[in-house]
Amino acid sequence: MSDNVIIARHLSKVVSSSEAELTILDNVSLQITRGSSVAILGASGSGKSTLLSLLAGLDLPSGGEVELAGKVLNDLDEDQRAALRGAQVGFVFQSFQLLDSLTALENVMLPLELAGRRDARQRAAELLDRVGLAARTSHYPQQLSGGEQQRVAIARAFASEPAILFADEPTGNLDAATGERITDLLFELNREQQTTLVLVTHDARLAERCSSALHMQAGKLLEPAL
Repeated sequence: MSDNVIIARHLSKVVSSSEAELTILDNVSLQITRGSSVAILGASGSGKSTLLSLLAGLDLPSGGEVELAGKVLNDLDEDQRAALRGAQVGFVFQSFQLLDSLTALENVMLPLELAGRRDARQRAAELLDRVGLAARTSHYPQQLSGGEQQRVAIARAFASEPAILFADEPTGNLDAATGERITDLLFELNREQQTTLVLVTHDARLAERCSSALHMQAGKLLEPAL
């Protein structure tokens, strides 16, 4: 089995508007090693989030291809890509993306139930305890602080023990102290579960904790993955 869990080959992403075509990504190639932690850095508009979306199979490139967990995403239809993400991938977003109608426990249980796990409730409770929210399992998102909501999101992301976790500005909506705790938690779970961690971030301190960094500028990759 290859040590590379993600391989991108000559990725491009071009979108058309009424005025002209806009190149968001331009010939990006990279490899990310299983179990590593990689930061994607760059100014707003440099293509970071678009790259993350393509690597995760949430969108398809205009040119080139992505190989994720041994599967070439271009060769899969939308349902197959969704199934691959469900089996291999977790997500943490800046906006948390919790379901307001579900409690913290139910939000974490959801991916486990969708996967048919009979121990969904027990596993979800264990993870919420792991992220320090054992006393908040019955609370709804609107009853939780931003930091608590992000911890629920992290527990949900790790619930199915994904091979890869994609995080898009995971500390962007948090104060510095809370962001530091969230960062500690991400890296603890990365080490414990050997989950490959791919982070889009503006935070240089967060990037410094990763095993390598990718620098984006105007849709191009300035430094290859280590």
